[in-house]
Amino acid sequence: MLLGAGKGKSVSVGHKSAGEGYTIYASATVAAMGSGFIAKGLTILNTAGPGKGQAVALRVGGDLSVVYQCGIQAYQDTLYVHSGRQFYAASDIAGTVDVVFGNAAVVLQSCDIQARRPSPGQEDPNQNTGISIHRCRVSGAPDLGGTPVYLGPPWRRYSRTVVMESFLDRSVAPAGWLEWSGQFALSTLYYGEYGNTGPDAGTSRRVTWAGVHTSLSRSDAVRFTVAEFILGDAWLGGTGVSYISGL
Repeated sequence: MLLGAGKGKSVSVGHKSAGEGYTIYASATVAAMGSGFIAKGLTILNTAGPGKGQAVALRVGGDLSVVYQCGIQAYQDTLYVHSGRQFYAASDIAGTVDVVFGNAAVVLQSCDIQARRPSPGQEDPNQNTGISIHRCRVSGAPDLGGTPVYLGPPWRRYSRTVVMESFLDRSVAPAGWLEWSGQFALSTLYYGEYGNTGPDAGTSRRVTWAGVHTSLSRSDAVRFTVAEFILGDAWLGGTGVSYISGL
């Protein structure tokens, strides 16, 4: 367990980056691979800067991991949700490109996800992995200007991201989702939206790729809740962290 005195009070800082010859995996300021990892009340930074390429702040690869009331800030590739079931709540996550990425089954709940001025990856269609953004705020940093914010690109062939019951501010691009490399994965990805609010929550101008679902049914959205997607009711209770089980 990593237990701090609060966001901005207990701070871990690193600066490793691809620009300095590190791999994405090795660039993390903090890395946790053990099952049952818990972090609460601290800020984790990678200060490599926007011109240094991939530079991870936090990499988590342990099953049943929890990050609560934390700040996670970097530029490119901020939060690497490597593998396992993970839950993030009441945390602030900021970056430029691929703010949250990886191959875990992860729910982010009541988090503030902010795009800074100049997102998951899945290769196997049978993997129950992806990123669920639930009751969060997605926004652009004050200095972002007119640079559009996208909800995610298809980093891998079977990328899966769902944004539901979240607030999308004016910086979110009307198209919503961004191509990664031409037509790559546009027919195999799964991107969904459900019950979002805010200036750019409207979906009438979203991209029309085969894998984009702009109006998920309630029954489909339930599949990406804490209870269903990461089976959180079976293990989150013992962590002492507050969470919302369903919609």
